[in-house]
Amino acid sequence: MAAALSAELKPRGPYSLRVSGRLASDATRVVVRGTYHATIAGEGRLETVRAWQRSDGVVCVRAASEAGVEHVRYALGLDDDHSDFLRRFATDPLLGEPIRRLRGLRPLRTATVAHALLRAVAGQLILARRAREVERLIVRSATSALDGLHAAPTCADLGRFSPAELRNLGLGARRGASLVRLCRTLELERLKAVPTDAAARRLERERGLGPWSVGVVCLQGLGRYERGLARDLGLVKLAAELWGRRVEAEETDELLAPYGEWAGLASVYLLAGYHAGFVGDAGRRRHEDARALPVHPSAPLTQSA
Repeated sequence: MAAALSAELKPRGPYSLRVSGRLASDATRVVVRGTYHATIAGEGRLETVRAWQRSDGVVCVRAASEAGVEHVRYALGLDDDHSDFLRRFATDPLLGEPIRRLRGLRPLRTATVAHALLRAVAGQLILARRAREVERLIVRSATSALDGLHAAPTCADLGRFSPAELRNLGLGARRGASLVRLCRTLELERLKAVPTDAAARRLERERGLGPWSVGVVCLQGLGRYERGLARDLGLVKLAAELWGRRVEAEETDELLAPYGEWAGLASVYLLAGYHAGFVGDAGRRRHEDARALPVHPSAPLTQSA
């Protein structure tokens, strides 16, 4: 479907689509060289959405409807200014370097909460590559595609599966049962109108959903920065490097505790920094070798009033 609308969206606070979109591609969207492509479900039809960021920081959108423009606004988190997070933790021993290098980073959001739940449940698999593969297979089996990209699944889409069908797609029986049960009994989109702690408590009552899975839903499905990738394996490895001993997953709660209402976003920056070698043993070694390193060269940054 040809794009009928053009829009220019100015992010609130520092924002880089190129940095935020790295590794964010899935069955519903592709981010290549800073350009975002997605398929969304409109009123009885699918439409293609495209967005890119100019050098002045403005995000340009081409879509077939206003729904496509609003999708970009929400999925990219353009209205959710995280300047306070950047200011408060600019000199933090762990976050200081990731903030300096990746200050335009905001986690991309899924178009539906149900998709975030699927990602959370599939992500419980130990191998991240396998988890992403299972997620893609289920999305492609659940929804229609346009231009090679599928619409994000809704509760109705995922609730039509049986646990046995999901098992055949690679999702374990217990995880599949949890996903189907939640999608059939709870309208997940309504959680967007619920405070974060209340939404998290509701999800935590479900069998098979722990702190990490609930954090994925809160961060990527609801767009909240209070809850995030708690007890992630990357945080376990980081804590082990910092503390010089074996660390249990629940102990990593201490890493995020100092960041309060920004704990979810802090988890994203810590993990991005750790994997890039800015945090932990690699970060210390690099800091010793080069006291001053350049900011990410391809991250356009904006700061609105």
